[in-house]
Amino acid sequence: MALSGVLRPGFVQIRVLDMAESIIHYRDRIGLDVVSTEDDGRVYLKAYDEFDRHSIVLRECDEAGLDMMAFKVSSEAFLDEYEEKLRADGFEVTPIAAGEQPGVGRRISFVAPTGHRFDLYVEMELSDNGPMTNNPDICQQDQRGMKAIRFDHCLLYGTDLDGTKKVFEEILGFSTAEVVVDDDTGMIIALFLTCSNKAHDLAIVRHEEDDKLHHVSFLVEDWNAIGEAADIMTRYDISRDIGPTRHGITRGQTIYFFDPSGNRNEVFAGGYHFYPDNPLRVWKASSVGKAIFYYERELNDRFMTVVT
Repeated sequence: MALSGVLRPGFVQIRVLDMAESIIHYRDRIGLDVVSTEDDGRVYLKAYDEFDRHSIVLRECDEAGLDMMAFKVSSEAFLDEYEEKLRADGFEVTPIAAGEQPGVGRRISFVAPTGHRFDLYVEMELSDNGPMTNNPDICQQDQRGMKAIRFDHCLLYGTDLDGTKKVFEEILGFSTAEVVVDDDTGMIIALFLTCSNKAHDLAIVRHEEDDKLHHVSFLVEDWNAIGEAADIMTRYDISRDIGPTRHGITRGQTIYFFDPSGNRNEVFAGGYHFYPDNPLRVWKASSVGKAIFYYERELNDRFMTVVT
C-alpha cells in the first residue's frame, strides 16, 4: 500500500516522577536503548528495530502523564498543507524549530479537541544502531528485557471524541478502523484510528477529563513474547494491570502494566491488517467486555479508570 502524508507514529514524550527508576524500567525491563541524556534532563530512547534516532522521550516532572505524541510525515509539502488546513479550521498551530529535540527537524504542534498535544514532523536523524541493511541480522546486539520491537501506538482519553475524530480523518487523512458505540444512541465511545495498514496507530476513548493518557504500547514479536514479558513482570515485581490475554478489538495479544510513575504500558503482538476499503468494525457497548478482553469477556475496573 502506497503511503504518503502522515506515515506512522514517530515518538512520544512521557512525564515521569523519578528518572533513575524510569530508565531501569524502559531500558532494562522493556528493552529500549538509551540514545542520549540532554542538558535539559530529557532522556531519549529507542527500540532495537527502529531506524530513527529515538521514539520515546522521558521528562522528569512532579506529575506523570503525556506531554505529546508526534507523527512522522512524508514530505515538507504535506507538513505545510497540514499547517494550512489546521489554521483554516481554527486551530492554533505552534511552529517548533529544528533541534528542539536532538536530531529532529522542524515540527508543527497543535492541541486536539480532547486536549492532547500532537506534533507533526518530517525529518529525524537515523539511529547509529538501527536495523542492519546489508546482509542484515535480526538485530545488531543481544535484545534485553521484553524485547520491544518498536513504539506502536497510544490510547488517550478525552471529552470531545467527535471533534478529534474529525481532525484526524478530514485534515490528517487517517481512517477509522473500529469503534465502540452506545447501544441506544450510536454515540461513539471508543475510536481506533490508523494512518497505515495497522489495526490502529492511535486510539481515543470518551472521558470526562481531557488530556489523559491511558497507555503507551510497544510491539513485541508474538504470543510467546507476551508470556516472557509476564515472566519479567513477576520477577521484578512490576505492577501488572491485566493479561496475558487477547483483544476482540484489533485482535491483538496483550499484557498491561505500569511504569514506576504510574503510566500504563502495554506490550502488544499480532492484530489484523487494515486497508482503506475495509468496512468499519463496530462493537456495541453491551459487548465491550469481550471487545477489550476477548477471553475474560468482562472489564477490569482499574483498566477503565486509571489514567495519567
